[in-house]
Amino acid sequence: MNTPLIALGLVALAGCAVALQTPINAALGRSLGSGVAAAAVSFGVGFLVLLAVLSLSGDIGSLGRITMAPPVLFIGGALGAFYVWTVLWAIPTLGALTTITALILGQLSAALLIDAAGLFGLAVQAITPIRLAAAALVGAGVVLSRF
Repeated sequence: MNTPLIALGLVALAGCAVALQTPINAALGRSLGSGVAAAAVSFGVGFLVLLAVLSLSGDIGSLGRITMAPPVLFIGGALGAFYVWTVLWAIPTLGALTTITALILGQLSAALLIDAAGLFGLAVQAITPIRLAAAALVGAGVVLSRF
């Protein structure tokens, strides 16, 4: 059952996971002597976890349809790698709070445009003054968290 309340709760929990992942990956990078190596290990572990979830859910066969997906959709993995590397690089300078706040601001900014254009089959959502205010408040949070 997927209700808005359950979805919001899980997304908030995933946000906590991202906040934890950032300093954990940075510590792994220090331990390995390389942020890129830490990112590779992080992606490798995540890949194994997702394979296990696919196997346990009975959906492992869906990987057989990979050749039917438009190649442009594979850029998601590269974007994820960019995200992980960037936060590994930024967190020692900005700290966890500012890094995550800036990350959320970037997500909100892109999400406004994605919604407005209805990209990737999403329903069009107008850019309203309220939605702009929400993004502006997060922008103010970036400034307040750092200065």
